[in-house]
Amino acid sequence: MSIFSREQKKKMPAASEALPGRAQAMLVSDKHLVLGAPLKGPFPENLQKVLFGMGCFWGVEKLFWQAGGIHTTAVGYSGGYTPNPTYEEVCSGRTGHNEVVLVVYNPELIQFGDLLCLFWENHNPTSGMQQANDVGTQYRSGIYVFSEEQKSLALESKQQYQNKLTKDGGALAITTEILDAKAFYYAEDYHQQYLAKNPGGYCNAQTIGVTGLPSYT
Repeated sequence: MSIFSREQKKKMPAASEALPGRAQAMLVSDKHLVLGAPLKGPFPENLQKVLFGMGCFWGVEKLFWQAGGIHTTAVGYSGGYTPNPTYEEVCSGRTGHNEVVLVVYNPELIQFGDLLCLFWENHNPTSGMQQANDVGTQYRSGIYVFSEEQKSLALESKQQYQNKLTKDGGALAITTEILDAKAFYYAEDYHQQYLAKNPGGYCNAQTIGVTGLPSYT
């Protein structure tokens, strides 16, 4: 398996370039290490889910499992071509996948707009295919939705965030992609709730300083 260069990793591969993957899914623990809820569905009908891509998924998962109203979270890969990819394959730049966090939440306890605020305020949505020193298509900013309502609210919040950036003197354009969710592949078990298992572990969380966004309910 060849490894793409730094610049090549910032370009989405074509489907014909993607690695073949495999039929076997990753084996993961039955329950969330922190929340105690099942890591996999089917989830109760009153719950909703969304996928967020904000860079390295270790810190992103912790951000969301700490929020109230969250049933469970899990890290994985989505938005690409390769079925059931490994972490090494995703990092090669030849799967097209993004590192994402599955957030399963109770809309009676936390609104989707609150999740959007956490998303926008805790990474850099203007940096294209990277977050700080992490470079590659797997670090792109993305919201992957499961309903038209989620998509409408996400698009509205994107415009509001861009307006606030512009008002505050920011010249950069948001690069976040907002798409219907594709297949979600669970990452290897050692990645799940990584910062609970390794409290001093790497966390490349960053922000560009825009806060006080409205709640999109």
